[in-house]
Amino acid sequence: MRCIQCGSHKDKVVDSRMSKDGTTIRRRRECLDCTYRYTTYEQIERTELRVVKKDGSREAINREKLFRGLVKACEKRPVSMDRLDRAVEEILADLHKDHISEVPSNLIGAEVMDKLHQIDPVAYVRYVSVYRQFDNVGEFISEIQSLENRAMRDHMQRRLFKE
Repeated sequence: MRCIQCGSHKDKVVDSRMSKDGTTIRRRRECLDCTYRYTTYEQIERTELRVVKKDGSREAINREKLFRGLVKACEKRPVSMDRLDRAVEEILADLHKDHISEVPSNLIGAEVMDKLHQIDPVAYVRYVSVYRQFDNVGEFISEIQSLENRAMRDHMQRRLFKE
């Protein structure tokens, strides 16, 4: 690290702390030549993910766009912004796990649906209705019925494992 005061490369780390979310390390450094103290932040550098859209075009994944979609789906629902921010981080982490640089848009949509299903069922149905472009009430009803069926299966499985 180069001192921003004198330009020296000689320094020592005085203090290191991890951020609350565990993704960044904050380091207090002291220049050994001029004793100036400064702060640096260390993060994992991820490769840039690109989205392959339905029409074949490609663009960099937009974290804000992903976050806005979750916020819109959860509008007027009891879901905190902090929870949505964590959900975006979890989705991006899942996409990075596969070590691929291009991700089809339908895979991102599926990840978002899975996350919303865990967070809030109403937000999930809202998102799915836009994502799958529901045309009529019957599609809404069938999606809600499948949600109820899944909830019933999950409940029965939990009961089986408790006994």
